[in-house]
Amino acid sequence: MDYLVVAGGGSGGSSDGGGGGGAGGYRTSFPGGTKISLTPGPTSITVGGGGSPVSATSRGNQGSSSIFSTITSAGGGAGGAQPTDPTASLGGGSGGGSNQTSDSPPGGAGNTPPVSPPQGNPGGKGFSVPYRAGGGGGASAAGANGCAQPTGGPGGAGSANSITASPVTYAGGGGGAADDGAGGTGGSGGGGPGGPSGPGSPGTNACANTGGGGGGGQAQAPGITSGSGGSGIVIVRAPGASSPRLSVSPPTNTKTTSPAPDGAATILTFTVTGTLTVS
Repeated sequence: MDYLVVAGGGSGGSSDGGGGGGAGGYRTSFPGGTKISLTPGPTSITVGGGGSPVSATSRGNQGSSSIFSTITSAGGGAGGAQPTDPTASLGGGSGGGSNQTSDSPPGGAGNTPPVSPPQGNPGGKGFSVPYRAGGGGGASAAGANGCAQPTGGPGGAGSANSITASPVTYAGGGGGAADDGAGGTGGSGGGGPGGPSGPGSPGTNACANTGGGGGGGQAQAPGITSGSGGSGIVIVRAPGASSPRLSVSPPTNTKTTSPAPDGAATILTFTVTGTLTVS
């Protein structure tokens, strides 16, 4: 069986310019990678949740891992905040963007823990003063640094995959917020944009079941939140049309048939944690 395993994205930070959340780890065998064989019986599938949003002034929350058999994709890194937790790690499947005081640290490391090929990229570095946070890393590109121009760093781009026979982009990083100017755009693949300058601008939530990172919040007013990370997804592709030997649970998850170059394939899509059973 081929697989696509995307973890939950991290949420953005919330401060004068909160960093964008990192995308969830992205691991796949399709096309051309090493497939996985399953023996008869149930296999648990874990779909990681996105990091929950935070309000000023707080670092974001890391996303949760997604798991299929021997493949684990790590949750996306949290977006940074100023001035709290200056030494806290922002690393994850892809790293969160930083935003600290005048000596902003680098964004969080991607591909943490390391796997080959890499499951993600680092987040961008914040720029101060005024505060313009870095974007979260994405599956195919690092998050951009906060700029001397009035904008937060855009989130890193995700990766497109056609395991379902239709191309879909997953695991884009969240945009960094800006204390003076526009928030960074979210990376393609579900990343949420960062909040723009103003009395208080929330970050935008990442899209569900993409593993995107949440946008950073621009929190000059109480209660302004960052964007939440997007939940992950697990897709398994088996040869043969709608094999009766394969089933999924709970019913929220789906089993469909899709055309493929080598004949029809059975597509098992998990949007929530469940079980794949081989009879």
